[in-house]
Amino acid sequence: MSQTQRKITATDLLAYNDYTARRAEFRKTLVPLKKNRRVEVGPIATFFFENYETMWHQVQEMLHIEKGGDEQIPGELETYNPLIPQGSELIATLMLQVEDEKRRDAVLKTLGGIEETIAIDVGGERVKGTPTEYEDRTTPDGKTSSVHWIRFVFTPQQIAKFKKGERAVIEIAHKNYGHMAVMPEAAQQALAGDFV
Repeated sequence: MSQTQRKITATDLLAYNDYTARRAEFRKTLVPLKKNRRVEVGPIATFFFENYETMWHQVQEMLHIEKGGDEQIPGELETYNPLIPQGSELIATLMLQVEDEKRRDAVLKTLGGIEETIAIDVGGERVKGTPTEYEDRTTPDGKTSSVHWIRFVFTPQQIAKFKKGERAVIEIAHKNYGHMAVMPEAAQQALAGDFV
């Protein structure tokens, strides 16, 4: 699979039986790929940066699990194609992970709007994260979802800084969750491939 592909089509997908036969092999290759596309920020927030390959695996897994056949394909492509970076952006799935269910509910009630407080600072320039076009992930009563999709659109100058390896810092500036983390070098190198 090429890092330059920007959209999954039905012809890119394997038939159910073909994928099932090679599923263990595909899952094995996904582990190192995802490892270098993952950044933890604070104790409960983890960013998983998506690309064509991660989304291809996600679509194949959904088809495998739900067994919806060809009729399921258009819906999966409509859901996951918007999460593939288009050359001037990074897109991340943000997971807010709290093991204990009661504690998770209490924590999520304090983090309403967290998806609006995220940025990447690259070489002193701030790239504000914006929630993707999915439905609102914070309820009217202020409880946020444990999963968000965040898009970071870079200028050509910011892309150049990122590719050169200038320090990139992911920031969450929510009043109840203020954390930042320097992006590991391996992650920054992997994500540099998402840009044109």
